[in-house]
Amino acid sequence: MFDREQNDNVQSKKPFTADKLFYNEKEDYYVCPMGQKMQKIGTHTQRTATGFKQTITNYQAKNCTSCPLNGTCHKSKSNRIISVNHNLNKHKQQAKENLQSDEGIVHRKKRCYDTEPVWGNIKNNHHFKRLMLRGEKKVTVEVGLLSLAQKLRKKIAINTKKAA
Repeated sequence: MFDREQNDNVQSKKPFTADKLFYNEKEDYYVCPMGQKMQKIGTHTQRTATGFKQTITNYQAKNCTSCPLNGTCHKSKSNRIISVNHNLNKHKQQAKENLQSDEGIVHRKKRCYDTEPVWGNIKNNHHFKRLMLRGEKKVTVEVGLLSLAQKLRKKIAINTKKAA
């Protein structure tokens, strides 16, 4: 998503998304595009399809009926409600800072010739789109098995070429 966020063309298509709204962390409210406070209306916990538990906070604007942006800002007939996962946003911000640091830029430049072709092959040619396990240890094992399978495929391909 980092590369998509850097693209101005992609960003200009959705100017009113929740991540572009101003957030006052001290008083815990968002500000809509017309400057209206969106107050916290509740928090709930939900599980994702993969079983991960996340805390979602909902914020609602007070009066969207007379707003000139009604219809372009959101599609609902009532007041706009946004759902925010603050923990996820914190992790996204940290990842963005890491990617934009001097060390992150060096690592990003290596990706295009170091790892991307390998993962592109695994995803497209071998139809592996998502990790099936969760947790650092399990993901490490799963990625290790994927890497081992990729190396074996490469070794078999080299040996087949030599034999031919």
